[in-house]
Order: sequence, then structure tokens, then C-alpha cells
Amino acid sequence: MMAIIGMFFQDGLTGSAWGDWANYTASPLRAFENELGVQPPVGFWDPLGLAEDGDVEVFTRRRETEIKHGRVSMLATMGYITPEIIGKFPGYLSPSKGLAFEDVPNGLAAISKVPPLGWAQIVFYGAYCEINGANTRSEAPGDFGFKVLTSPDPEQRKNKLQAEIANGRLAMMAIIGMFFQDGLTGSAWGDWANYTASPLRAFENELGVQPPVGFWDPLGLAEDGDVEVFTRRRETEIKHGRVSMLATMGYITPEIIGKFPGYLSPSKGLAFEDVPNGLAAISKVPPLGWAQIVFYGAYCEINGANTRSEAPGDFGFKVLTSPDPEQRKNKLQAEIANGRLAMMAIIGM
Repeated sequence: MMAIIGMFFQDGLTGSAWGDWANYTASPLRAFENELGVQPPVGFWDPLGLAEDGDVEVFTRRRETEIKHGRVSMLATMGYITPEIIGKFPGYLSPSKGLAFEDVPNGLAAISKVPPLGWAQIVFYGAYCEINGANTRSEAPGDFGFKVLTSPDPEQRKNKLQAEIANGRLAMMAIIGMFFQDGLTGSAWGDWANYTASPLRAFENELGVQPPVGFWDPLGLAEDGDVEVFTRRRETEIKHGRVSMLATMGYITPEIIGKFPGYLSPSKGLAFEDVPNGLAAISKVPPLGWAQIVFYGAYCEINGANTRSEAPGDFGFKVLTSPDPEQRKNKLQAEIANGRLAMMAIIGM
């Protein structure tokens, strides 16, 4: 499903499901595509089109904000990890309160242990950095006169600054993940079993629950534990995955082994060779061809409604089966995983 939508998207922009991005000359991403931070695999990633107006001042402010947040996140991530690895400082954090460093838990639980004067120090230091930065910034985003990532070689300096942005982005994702897991389990790397109130427990042993994400339901759609609704959604996912696998192969196969000889529609004089690959083929399909496609889709839907079993996606057509229950489970898991990959692939195409 994801794969076929991606194919449509790239085909619509470049004229081919694997078209050269350079063909999309009207791209709003051209304005800043040579800036720092434009890195593989996504290049200049601006899905909301925030930079499409080409406003340099706004882009610079946003880039500076990204770099600043990345730096804070790198420090915060290390602040989470370091006490777990090398331990905490000896002595007291607040002698007047009798609060030792050892008494402060790691992670979110530390918030309740910080005394008011400690919060005042944190706020004051943050304000100092902001005010001082406003007076020392240069034209380059994130350059506040404190030179660490520099080099007399321009290419080496560029690589270092690219690495800072990439590491900052990674740290922003990492610290949010640590906060999330800490809040749910009591530790940034806590055992998921500690989160006994998890709404994901209801279906965590179902097919499709696979590493690395396990039961992934960020919107909480399955938290009510409704088995009937879950089964319908799982069946829909499997069906979309199967269609996407066929669609992905349909995109790829003509490019590799060529097209059928002869005519697709003799009455229209339309040869298979005349039909382009991808979205451009839509305009070539004659009305009777569309009728056949719609009819076949309706036949599959109606026939499936009459032959389905209790297992999602089981319509009586046994291909992925085995007398060994574990082997059969692995095959069905593989089908779901490959279907998910195909949905991503076809969207990308």
C-alpha cells in the first residue's frame, strides 16, 4: 500500500516510478537543497512545504533552532546515559537540604527532587545562553563564536557541521524515546513488562507483532480490546499488503523482462508495447479494460466475503500453510512483513 502510493507520487512528479529527481524542476525543495543538513537518504526533507516560499531569513531561523535543539538533546541524552554507566558525583547536590547526588534518581523522577534554587539556576543559565547567543551570533546558523567544529579545510569543516546536525537529529529522537519509555516503565531502558497498564497487551501475541517495534499502535486504536474490530483491521492490512505486493511487482516486472507481445486491445489497435509503465498507463486503458478491472475487484470482494474463515486474511486459498504450526506461523508472519514493506515500496515508487 505504501509502495504503490509512493510509486504514484514519484511517477506523478518525475514521469516514472523511479524517475530522476532532477526531472522535477518545479520542486519547492530547490531553494535550499545545497544547504547543510541536506543528507541521504531523504535529501531536503520538507513534507509540509515550510520552505517553499524561499524566505532565507525564516529558513536560517528555523535551521538555527534545529541546531540548538539538537545540541540540547545531545547533552540531555548523555545526561541520561552517563550516570547509568559511570555513576554519580560523590557528596551533596544541596548541602542545606541534605540532598546527595546519589539520592537523585535518573530520568524524569529527578524533576521532583530538584530544589527551588536549583530550578532558578537552570532557568538563569538558559536565559544567559539565549541572551549571550543573541549578541554573538554570526550569519551562519548555530555559529555563536564558540569554535569547536572547525577546520582550515572547507570540506572537512562542512563534514563536521553535517555530522553535528545529523547527530542532533538522532539525539532529538533518542531523548523523546527515553522520556516516553521512562514515563511508561520508570526507566529510560526499563523492561516493557513493567508497563502493566499498557493498552497494547490485548493483542501483543497476535500475528504481525514483530521486532523491532512489537505491537505498534501509536494512535491507541486497539486499546479498547475489541477483537472483532481488531480482526477487521488486520484483515484489511493483509489485503492491502497483498495488493501492494502485486502492484510493486507489476511496476518492476515490465522494466526487467519486458512486456507481452501482441495486442492488449485488438479492436483499439493498442499493443502491450504501447502502454507506458506507471501512472501514465491510466490514460491508455480503454473503458472495457476499466470495466474488467472493477468487475474482477468486485468478484474478489464478494467471493472473499463468502469464503473467509475466523483467521484474518484466510479466504480458503491455501498457499502459506504447513503441517508444522511454528513453520506456518513464520510463513504468515513473513507475509504480513512483506506486505508492509510492499506498502512502503509502492508509495515510494
